Amino acid sequence: MIDKTYQPSDVEPRISQAWENALAFRAGRPDRADAKPYCIVIPPPNVTGSLHMGHALNNTLQDILCRFERMRGRDVLWQVGTDHAGIATQMVVERQLMERQQPDRRSMGREKFLERVWEWKAESGGTIINQLKRLGASCDWSRERFTMDEGLSKAVLKVFVELYRQGLIYKDKRLVNWDPKLLTAISDLEVQQVEVKGNLWHLKYPIEGIPGEYIIVATTRPETMLGDTAVAVHPENEKLRHLIGRNAILPLVGRRIPIIGDDYADPKKGTGAVKITPAHDFNDFEVGRRHDLPMVNIFDIEANLNLNGNEDFLAGVEASADLDETLAMHGYDRFNARKKIVARMEEKGLLDTIEPNTHMVPHGDRSGVVIEPFLTDQWYVDAKTLAQPALAAVRDGRTTFVPKNWEKTYYDWMENIQPWCVSRQLWWGHQIPAWYGADGRVYVAETEDDAVADALAYDTMNGNITEQEAEAIAQDAGRRAAYLTRDEDVLDTWFSSALWPFSTLGWPDETPELQRFYPTDVLVTGFDIIFFWVARMMMMGLHFMENIPFHTVYIHALVRDEKGAKMSKSKGNVMDPLDLIDRYGADALRFTLAAMAAQGRDIKLSAQRVEGYRNFTTKLWNAARFAEMNGCVTVPDFTPRNAKQVLNRWIAHETAKATREITAAIEAYRFNEAAGAAYRFVWNIYCDWYLELAKPVLTGPDGEAKFETRATVAWARDEIVKLLHPFMPFVTEELWWVTGPVPVEPEEMSGSRAELSRKGDERPDMLALTAWPAHEGLDDPAAEAEIGWVVDLVTSVRSLRSEMNIAHATVMPLVLVDVSEETQARAERWLEFVKRLARVSELMFVRAVPQGAVQLLVRGEVVALPLKGVIDLNAERARLQKELAKAESDIQRVDQKLGNPKFVANAAEEVVEGEKEKREEAEARKSKILEALERLKGAA
Repeated sequence: MIDKTYQPSDVEPRISQAWENALAFRAGRPDRADAKPYCIVIPPPNVTGSLHMGHALNNTLQDILCRFERMRGRDVLWQVGTDHAGIATQMVVERQLMERQQPDRRSMGREKFLERVWEWKAESGGTIINQLKRLGASCDWSRERFTMDEGLSKAVLKVFVELYRQGLIYKDKRLVNWDPKLLTAISDLEVQQVEVKGNLWHLKYPIEGIPGEYIIVATTRPETMLGDTAVAVHPENEKLRHLIGRNAILPLVGRRIPIIGDDYADPKKGTGAVKITPAHDFNDFEVGRRHDLPMVNIFDIEANLNLNGNEDFLAGVEASADLDETLAMHGYDRFNARKKIVARMEEKGLLDTIEPNTHMVPHGDRSGVVIEPFLTDQWYVDAKTLAQPALAAVRDGRTTFVPKNWEKTYYDWMENIQPWCVSRQLWWGHQIPAWYGADGRVYVAETEDDAVADALAYDTMNGNITEQEAEAIAQDAGRRAAYLTRDEDVLDTWFSSALWPFSTLGWPDETPELQRFYPTDVLVTGFDIIFFWVARMMMMGLHFMENIPFHTVYIHALVRDEKGAKMSKSKGNVMDPLDLIDRYGADALRFTLAAMAAQGRDIKLSAQRVEGYRNFTTKLWNAARFAEMNGCVTVPDFTPRNAKQVLNRWIAHETAKATREITAAIEAYRFNEAAGAAYRFVWNIYCDWYLELAKPVLTGPDGEAKFETRATVAWARDEIVKLLHPFMPFVTEELWWVTGPVPVEPEEMSGSRAELSRKGDERPDMLALTAWPAHEGLDDPAAEAEIGWVVDLVTSVRSLRSEMNIAHATVMPLVLVDVSEETQARAERWLEFVKRLARVSELMFVRAVPQGAVQLLVRGEVVALPLKGVIDLNAERARLQKELAKAESDIQRVDQKLGNPKFVANAAEEVVEGEKEKREEAEARKSKILEALERLKGAA
């Protein structure tokens, strides 16, 4: 017997364990040896992470695809794993050491610290994997990978060494995003732009050889002026171009710096002149490269002034009192240096003006400190060369983006791609396989032994050491360690993640999994990592596998709060998916996310939405209970194709239609349309109409009609749980088992489910491994015309009653005007249903519309509802006119706001979107009111 209520907290753990015990999600099952493979690689969550709403959406959509294709008979591999998250993990362990008052990592040393990190990973690193299981993710858990496991480490080393030998990895001195707290370079993704209220300082630089003349530059960072090596002016700047070719004297330092002509200086922006600090600004760096300017780094790794002994800073600068005072600032924090420099410029009369200036300032997303563009030696990948095949693959359609507009974002970045900095000044991660000799020469190899062998061969060949010395070094571990020094940096985590589609399948070894599942099929991810991950997987896959890593990239939108604001801890509007699962069940959360996942549109999530779809779960459960209580049991080999009852042929027709709609929508990655089609079919068609219309037969006398209807109710229920399974796996798997088939003869079907329970065989397969519905020969236009007419008639009358505020208790006649004989016969057949469901007293067949009646068009024929004497028509017109005026007023108010450029420019994104939605709602209300008023025109 089906339980009275569905309890997700009881069912979900049990079902999850049953799937694991049955190896339901294992790729390469023997029964699918000949099946077509289907593979998705999970965007590996950080090993430090816990499930957030972005993960919930991302993995729900992947799971829908995997369960759908698994049911369609494919050999599905949903490859799962986690990322080692270099900075995040190192910070977690360092914080733990501090909280426990244990030695910090530098006191412990690298080897001991890494041991502690691996201990932490073993104890706490599996949290998010267990949370994904709670969500219902159908990954192949037996194949879980980690970006620092032995196999992936082998792949990383091979890729680095091969790219180095091909000239595609090299070391260079360039600007990076430097975190002065974490003391490492970080990626753009780890930089958060924060709006800051600051100032724009206008500084006067004297012109060499022209006493009393200055060129004025504006800056938000006066402290960087100490590193200026030029001033740029646009070549067509009429006011300043006469200074191009002259020199300015850098105040407080005395450095002669050229005034150069460059398009970078916008004549209409600021003063028209731009100070160029190549070592501390990304744009200035490029200007410096174009004009071969010196690069003067004035900071140390903690962003303190580094002036004493700084040869670049002192080059070409003559001794002076100003310079001595500046050198005395050595060691100043950059913000203290700013105050001191501004004060000194003001004292010297070189501070022209100060303007308040609100601007975006980059901060480290983990450290919270201001990021410093910093000139350092780092390892780089020649991304421009690797990007060309990846660009071509999208242009020629081998890989497509969904929605397609994201291809432009991909092109924009890839066409202007910069060298990829892959080194990080951390301990946790893949240590760069580069060793340095005493002369600074670098040896890149997969192992230390190979590096030593290369170095010994070079030194022997060049006469630096004898063959005997080389042999002695090779045999002595201590001498070998002293002979070469390994690069201390580790690789950016995105480097190992770029190999994910093929390294997880066993590359560089030629494994059966690699042969079978590469290239993978679909990548589901967020737009924010198109650059950092998607593009790099494309580059690496095409370079090393000579094939695209996936044919489709589905980009999902953001999950925002119910008002459209981004979720953030600071705003206090973060919704925890695990909390929602505890309250409403995983199925309700999953269905909510799928139903709202329209392509290119952010999701505005609220607990009320999830609660609403929890009610859908309850509706499904109660429908199954209703079927059971009415003796509706799955009959093996039953097909509604042979049904005689028009109602049963109709539900078979609608089931086939819904199956086509859901299938097509999932195939097109229109998850919201698929969920919407499933919801309408289950709630409206099956529950509200079919079961309602079937009640008289189910509660009537036994016979062929009752047997057929019971079997059809059970058949449709089974098809429903199949169609819903990708979206709501737990409740559907549970219903699949508790409603298993019981083989009985037709004459035995009068018994209750309790009496028949478990007499026969259970389901042959778990629902997760059951075939996706495929309905041939169930389309029945005649049955749809019959039952569809009844549904449309009742729905139209109900809508009209709602529009006109007619009380539920009020019954009235329904008039069919000059309808066909077929419609008249149909109406008479379904008279009792129409009377009961539409709240009408009788059906009347007339030639013309009666006076005082409101007309409706149902499938091309006129139906009228006499309202004279039922409602006050004049009062109703007045009410609707009042509602119309309010809707138009709402539209006008929103138009005024959206027509105000200041409002659109300054209001938060979610506020603007909210106003647009208000307008859409008001337009929809206006349209309905106008329809109602139009109907009333015909009523006297």
